[in-house]
Amino acid sequence: MTAPSTEPFGTWTSPITAARVAAGGLRLSTPRAAGGVIYWLEGRASEGGRGVVVARGPDGATRDLTPPPHDVRSRVHEYGGGAFAVSGRTVYFVDDADRRVHRLDGDGAPRPLTEPEAGTRYGGLEADPARDRVLAVRERMLAGDDEPTNDLVAIDGRSGAVTVLAQGHDFFASPVASPDGKHLAWLTWDHPDMPWDASTLWMANLDLDGATRQPRVVAGGGEVSVYQPFWSADGTLWFAADADGWWNLHRLGANGPERVAPMEAEVGRPQWTLGPRVAVDDGAGGVLVAACSGGTWRLLHLPAGADAAEVIESSLVDVQDLCLDGERLVVLGGTAEAGSGVWSVDRDGAPPRLLRAASSVEVPAAICSRAEPMCFPTSGGEVAHGMFYPPRNDAFVGPPGVLPPLLVMGHGGPTGCASAALDPRVQFWTSRGIAVLDVNYRGSSGFGRPYRRALDGRWGVADVEDCVHGARHLAALGRVDGERLVIRGGSAGGYTTLAALTFHDAFAAGASYYGISDLEALARDTHKFESRYLDRLVGPWPECADVYRERSPIHHVERLSCPVIFFQGLEDRVVPPDQAERMVEALREKGITVEYHAFEGEQHGFRKAETVRTALEAELAFYARVLGFEVGD
Repeated sequence: MTAPSTEPFGTWTSPITAARVAAGGLRLSTPRAAGGVIYWLEGRASEGGRGVVVARGPDGATRDLTPPPHDVRSRVHEYGGGAFAVSGRTVYFVDDADRRVHRLDGDGAPRPLTEPEAGTRYGGLEADPARDRVLAVRERMLAGDDEPTNDLVAIDGRSGAVTVLAQGHDFFASPVASPDGKHLAWLTWDHPDMPWDASTLWMANLDLDGATRQPRVVAGGGEVSVYQPFWSADGTLWFAADADGWWNLHRLGANGPERVAPMEAEVGRPQWTLGPRVAVDDGAGGVLVAACSGGTWRLLHLPAGADAAEVIESSLVDVQDLCLDGERLVVLGGTAEAGSGVWSVDRDGAPPRLLRAASSVEVPAAICSRAEPMCFPTSGGEVAHGMFYPPRNDAFVGPPGVLPPLLVMGHGGPTGCASAALDPRVQFWTSRGIAVLDVNYRGSSGFGRPYRRALDGRWGVADVEDCVHGARHLAALGRVDGERLVIRGGSAGGYTTLAALTFHDAFAAGASYYGISDLEALARDTHKFESRYLDRLVGPWPECADVYRERSPIHHVERLSCPVIFFQGLEDRVVPPDQAERMVEALREKGITVEYHAFEGEQHGFRKAETVRTALEAELAFYARVLGFEVGD
């Protein structure tokens, strides 16, 4: 066995190149099963981000169902979700090019159902097989309106006729028809709430024509958030609600909601997109669920009549969506060794089988850095959380007495949650000798409602302090070099990055991916879904304009004195390019080292392989210049 070579941290060569990370990446979503066939949606960076519905038959063979140029994607609420639904051998999907709902039967060709209508978008598709139709959330920008109008509709599977089922609220989600076709359940919420703050579960009767009758509230509202209603075969309505501080399972009983199998774990996620499921009927009166505690997910089974859930032994540590395929679960999630993908999980404890990997990048065991969950003291005597990844590459060691640099990562949302699943984008850094801390700052999900709400009124303060304290905690433990700390983040994580660089002196440099620099501009210019989001995180606008200015890095550039690199999509409507460009101009005028990389055709979150590669290579080169090392490969 060859002895490891002593080389400076950051210079280690690695087979995990930016080109491989970019070319091998898939955006997987929406696993569904029907008639022994498993379906999922692939967003392919190698095809410019095109979304493709893929089917896997009982023989294990996979094939594309939606041919080019169809691009399966929803843009409702800007973040989309629920872009396709399955009923028997019929697939309904939204095409991003014409924004229409299409129907695909068996091996036939897709045909459009809805008529082209400017300003109209569909998402959150759910099949209603009893009536040969598909349910959807519709979003329309009508003439003279300041913001789009949302409603709940049914689309006839033959004629494409659109019928309104529910309206009158700012937002709709999760329409699901009961197995006997007699009832419909759905979620609503209204400004200024986000769905994870407060949402309402409705139920209505369905008449013979499929119209809704006697709509009524059955759960949620006030300060309670409801997540993912679904029906069991016996007609019981199930859902998750967080009235007791955690998104726990509930069922609708004769006297109202009943909490089932209480636990300090989250059976739910913040609803940034439409359609994800973390609970399903087991077909025998029980429920199969995924629950998150301390940032790590596990699979559970609640048998019929049981008071407590049983753990399904599995190596999965992250679960984003699931469905039931006969006796097996099909899970979109990840493990610490094999990363994210679509998995088949037997309930007898057998190792899960990977059906489709999100990345073709193989991370050899000799360079695989596994997440170390950690908690650390932060401001106000509170505790924050994170996932620490030490450098790992068995071919190299750092110089004696030298500690590695640390890259702090701030997730988006800011309600996201750092995952313990293997991610080639993290291993790209650790295999080169750069440690990574993925921070679950206050406001993150997976730790209960109080922790998620701990960012209310403190965005740009508590999250930033957690990143600073986490980095300094690792330096104090002697795990990393406290003089070589850098920070990166995208979207809300980009704001945390810019605020940390502006208002603190802990970091030597940073990278902002489509990050927010001006909270006032965000409050004025963002899209409907987030137009009142900052009311909770910062304060009502414009009444709290002074707070917005106080926390906006663009107004305090004089306090920023370290290099920054910016990456921005020029078609981003969530955080428009002006947010980055004004910051770049101000830093250049001050004479601070700054780079700006703008990408045509990219929106909020990069989808093209060439963009991902260019950005990752530029970021590594930028840190090398700032921290004083030579890129090894």
